[in-house]
Amino acid sequence: MRTLVVEDDFTSRKLLQRFLAFYGECDVAVNGTEAVEAFRESLKRGDRYDLICLDIRLPEKNGHEVLEEIRRIEAERGINGLDASKVIMTTAAGDAKSVCSAFRSQCDGYLVKPYDRSKMAVQLKELGLIKI
Repeated sequence: MRTLVVEDDFTSRKLLQRFLAFYGECDVAVNGTEAVEAFRESLKRGDRYDLICLDIRLPEKNGHEVLEEIRRIEAERGINGLDASKVIMTTAAGDAKSVCSAFRSQCDGYLVKPYDRSKMAVQLKELGLIKI
């Protein structure tokens, strides 16, 4: 499984990297602009990300903007449905408004900080990325 972790907080980024490195290659981006560029580069190489963990609050472009751009790029290339990268939005905000907004942006899952390894594994299993 190839993963892109998009997180501006160093501690959160390292924790997600540690969790996800167990399942495969894990790249990182620290802001929204870098995330979109990493996604574009993965498509150019023909080695797209299976999973993108995307913080909602990011510098330069927020997570919603990044996700909309990723879904637009996928659509332009005819990548949709089950072929699209799975996106788990991550944030400290677990309120209903934030959750609904994330799913309207076409995310596949939602994780509230602080991260928990077992909750991450459940999300990955539900998305069909791993077997437990």
